[in-house]
Amino acid sequence: MNQFKILKQLKYKYPIRHLLTVLGIGSIMLSNTSSYAQSSTSHSPYSQFGIGQMREDLLPQTRGMGGISTGVRYQGGLPILNIANPASYSSFNRAILDAGLYGNITQLEKGNQAGNTADFAFSHFAFGFSLNKSNGPKLGGISFGLLPYSDVGYQVTAERNINNIPYKTSLIGEGGINKAYVGYGVSPIKGFSIGANVGFLFGNLYDKAMIEFPSDVSYYNTVQTLTRQTKGITFDYGAQYFKALGNKMNMTIGYSGSLDNTVNSEITSMVTRTQRDANSGNIAEQVPIDTSAMNLVSSRKYNLPLKHNVGFTLSKGVNWMVGADFKYADWSKFQPRQGEPKLGKNIGIAVGGQFKPDPTSLNYLNVIDYRLGFRYNKTHMTVNNNRITDMAVTVGLGIPLPETNFGRTFSNVNISAEFGQQGTLNNNLVRERYININLGFTINDAWFMRRSYD
Repeated sequence: MNQFKILKQLKYKYPIRHLLTVLGIGSIMLSNTSSYAQSSTSHSPYSQFGIGQMREDLLPQTRGMGGISTGVRYQGGLPILNIANPASYSSFNRAILDAGLYGNITQLEKGNQAGNTADFAFSHFAFGFSLNKSNGPKLGGISFGLLPYSDVGYQVTAERNINNIPYKTSLIGEGGINKAYVGYGVSPIKGFSIGANVGFLFGNLYDKAMIEFPSDVSYYNTVQTLTRQTKGITFDYGAQYFKALGNKMNMTIGYSGSLDNTVNSEITSMVTRTQRDANSGNIAEQVPIDTSAMNLVSSRKYNLPLKHNVGFTLSKGVNWMVGADFKYADWSKFQPRQGEPKLGKNIGIAVGGQFKPDPTSLNYLNVIDYRLGFRYNKTHMTVNNNRITDMAVTVGLGIPLPETNFGRTFSNVNISAEFGQQGTLNNNLVRERYININLGFTINDAWFMRRSYD
């Protein structure tokens, strides 16, 4: 029996898209995954579900506070570029440029097995500016940028035997979906603002099914790659009510949401014969010999989740801010592929805040913003009758840099870390412990202002 017959049996006896369930999520290979690290920043076995691990529209400034964002309009007394609620754009009084990097350290455990992975990649680029004129109408603010929307990164292996021929099967998921957006926010009446983002999603997710014959070189290794190409338009919106309470106290109440946007997905299949790279012992590093089949599997549409978020913040000038968010996302209308489990509702809470010890101090440590938060989610995934939960404690720093251009330009370095856990060791599942590190650089500049003197 050759490798094509084995692949065919696997395909029909164990459908490729259902093979993760057949092998068991607990059989995840807890070894080196660096072979596909460049195409994905996720190393979560739970990224196999839906369209991968969702990244959310959060920058390091809010990730360090548990991910609160819905009621965030100002931070440290200054307007913030808050993509998660476009109603905040109306607060811009300067041009804001924000760019950053993302790092991840993950430990996967199942039974007495454990392994570690790490990765580092680009996280976001965003720009916002005000349309308001000092002595004219208040026209609001605009923002645009690019950031990750979701990504996939998993690896599952199993050793099998058919007709006394030993072989190894592996499933590898990689790739990601990106989001380019443009948004507008305006305050039609004093104390109230609304806004919306229009986003364009694009990217590829790859599901690779591999068969390797480690003991017989007369067989070719075979790889089937399913490519899920995603394109589509998304609409996000938000509103904020903000009010001064006296004694430098301010309150903001916010709402943000997203339609159950419909996007296009085209799935293609390619089967290739390969042999292992002689310079590497990793099954993922295969040298293609030829392509034996390539065809379009399906072209379909699917619904992204309907989202509702509500939150508030309470602040005192530049000294401190606290807040909380309640988040809801309904994945029940998402159309899974054949053999995939149906998704449910994601319900979560986030609490957090920041404080500056003494904004007038000459001691540099007293003018840094210190951030702390906590988040908890009952995710939209159920595995082996277990609802998967995700929780994390977050910390962050907002480090000011020296002002330039006679005080018109000031910058910050924002660092956040999320110490979290997803999943459980119960019912033969995988427990994922992770540290997500986000690094951002923010420039605030008084662009587009007319000079008094040339």
